[in-house]
Amino acid sequence: MVVAGLFGLVIGSFLNVVIARVPAGIPLVRESRCPSCAAPIRAWQNVPVLSWLVLRGRCASCDAPISPRYPLVELATGAAFVGVVWSALSTRQELPTAAAVLVTTAYLSLASVSIALALIDLDTHRLPDPLVLPGYPVLAVLFAAACLCGAPWEALLRAAIAGVAMFAFYWLLRAIRPGGMGGGDVKLAGVLGVALGWISWGAVIVGAFAAFLLGGLVGIALMAFGRATRKSAIPFGPFMLAGAWIGIVAGDALSRGYLGLLAAG
Repeated sequence: MVVAGLFGLVIGSFLNVVIARVPAGIPLVRESRCPSCAAPIRAWQNVPVLSWLVLRGRCASCDAPISPRYPLVELATGAAFVGVVWSALSTRQELPTAAAVLVTTAYLSLASVSIALALIDLDTHRLPDPLVLPGYPVLAVLFAAACLCGAPWEALLRAAIAGVAMFAFYWLLRAIRPGGMGGGDVKLAGVLGVALGWISWGAVIVGAFAAFLLGGLVGIALMAFGRATRKSAIPFGPFMLAGAWIGIVAGDALSRGYLGLLAAG
């Protein structure tokens, strides 16, 4: 768990670079510099969380403030990695070790991309193709390899069907109301469908429904506090991602509980 958390902190530091540069079209390999004074960021100033604390949230060269979002992204990524690995360890008896490692890698990859996409969408109202589209081959290869190592092939088939179904559903929503759904949302829906479908149909249903429930609740709250109107453009990507992770983490339990209530009634 400690290793997973530390690795997540390091990935979170890289995600900060991704979040800042991908929407702007800046190469990821370019040297990091302070946006205020352009001074190079030294290695000791790039240690996740600790550097921000040591520098007291300011540039070492010009004393310009550094957003607290940087360490928060690192901490969130570390926590996400711990959560994914903990979940994998708690269910390790269900898959052979090699298959479990591949599936865990798939969801660690999705967790990383989820954090980056959510913040980019909040900042720019965009879900960049370079981050969304690789999700298809990455998940497909890792899940297929997991099946070759002993995971059930029906899970891969279910993932493929769910990915197509969610892509088609969001495409239809966009066709009916073009201004209400972006093309990036449609592409992301397919990726999330694959990730949810690998788990179960209950996860797919819960994950898809949770996105609209969260989006509706937040939209109502923003309008109630005068922060938005019915015509305000609110990025839907963060709700899709949050809903998907609810489905991944608790979709099975929630769907079984709901069906149990129906049966009892």
